[in-house]
Amino acid sequence: MHPSLAPHLHSDCLEIIKQLHRCHDEHPLGKFFGKCNDLKRALDTCLKEEDLRKRRKNLEDARRKRKKLQEFCSEE
Repeated sequence: MHPSLAPHLHSDCLEIIKQLHRCHDEHPLGKFFGKCNDLKRALDTCLKEEDLRKRRKNLEDARRKRKKLQEFCSEE
């Protein structure tokens, strides 16, 4: 199961998402028998990497904010 595939949520994986939707549209029954599995695996990998990048960025932002707050508090 993957997260919402709304285009505004995923900037890096948009092309794979479009390909997967196209595959599902072109093969309405084949999608149930593994016709689009390669694209699904590629999408899962892309979404996982995108999530890791977002988590790392959020961690760096949190550390920077925490450091700034500690510096502010130590000045008083």
